[in-house]
Amino acid sequence: MINLELPPRLEQARQGSRAMAEALFRPISRKYDLQEHAYPEELRALGGVRRPKTAEEIREAEALRELAKAKAKQDEGKIVNGNNTQGVVSVAEMCWGDVGLMLSVPGVGLGNAAISAVATPEQKERFGHCYASMAITEPSTGSDSANISTTARLEGDEWVINGEKIFITAGERCDTVVVWATLDKSAGKAAIKSFIVPKDAPGLEFVGLENKLGLRASDTATIRFDNCRVPKDNILGSPEIKQGSFGGVMQTFDNTRPTVAAMAIGVARASLDLTRELLEKEGVQLDYDKDVWHSSAIQAELYRMEAEWDAARLLTIKAAWMSDNKQANSMEASMCKAKAGRVGNYITLRCVELCNAMGYSKQDLLEKWARDSKILDIFEGTQQIQLLIVARRLLNKSSAELK
Repeated sequence: MINLELPPRLEQARQGSRAMAEALFRPISRKYDLQEHAYPEELRALGGVRRPKTAEEIREAEALRELAKAKAKQDEGKIVNGNNTQGVVSVAEMCWGDVGLMLSVPGVGLGNAAISAVATPEQKERFGHCYASMAITEPSTGSDSANISTTARLEGDEWVINGEKIFITAGERCDTVVVWATLDKSAGKAAIKSFIVPKDAPGLEFVGLENKLGLRASDTATIRFDNCRVPKDNILGSPEIKQGSFGGVMQTFDNTRPTVAAMAIGVARASLDLTRELLEKEGVQLDYDKDVWHSSAIQAELYRMEAEWDAARLLTIKAAWMSDNKQANSMEASMCKAKAGRVGNYITLRCVELCNAMGYSKQDLLEKWARDSKILDIFEGTQQIQLLIVARRLLNKSSAELK
């Protein structure tokens, strides 16, 4: 058996995230599942740690960023395990505790990944400390991002945005929204751009929150834009409409899809761990020296789920590692998202079945993890969309050629 171990720095990050999940997230997981829309007050301290506020804290953060830039320059041409790899390792461990609570940590939103991926140095300086959500989905547009109807037009030195966005994770709690909008509907996906919109921008209206099957600790909002105005330089990437390209907006998915895959990995691991613990009390012991043909049906099923889980984990780490090392990873990002999303759904539901009444009861968290895992196969692109992207890459087909 090949054992691909994490290097010491990533292992330290993994252990720290697991400690947070175990001590902070897991004890309040059920509480905020039952109290949907209530803000997890226990997480406020994490926002203070992550987001510098005083002048001295901001100077220290800037000094750390300069050190990081210098380190990145030294690492040019070298193989590195950077922020993306560390991020998926840490996210998986935190989601072992609770996905909804991980998504509720102040200052860490999906929109921050977009800013990190395609913002200019000046924009990163201006918005690097914000708490940014991502607004893509619309009432009539889901997986087909090219069909976005929210518009942005340039008037003088401002962009004017009109439209409605739904299913925005952290849409109420964030202070900034990264909004996908089209500059010219007739130009197709090439005209889709993303914009940094502060929550206090004139014309931005918070509509309400969704009631959900899972991730109930996380807020999911609807926001309307009615002649919402933002400065001209709040566009991420170039305003040029270049045919055959999504501009810089799709680079966001190359970073966020491995992150969502890591969420599914964390939930699936939690389910596997508790299932093994519950089954051991019933006399079901795993013996990895035995092959599946000499094991019970339950043992064989657990072995298969462990193997599927590890395959998803390794695919996810690879996609993040490629991003850290400036390698094109669009196909790998879709591969890990598709694999982890499907595996996460299967494992959490199968664990409910294997544990019978204990799995279905709210006495344990298995039923909650099964509910939480479903969305992880849907948002950031459904299973079907991911497989379509992989097929296009493998067959060297465009989106027009393979639909």
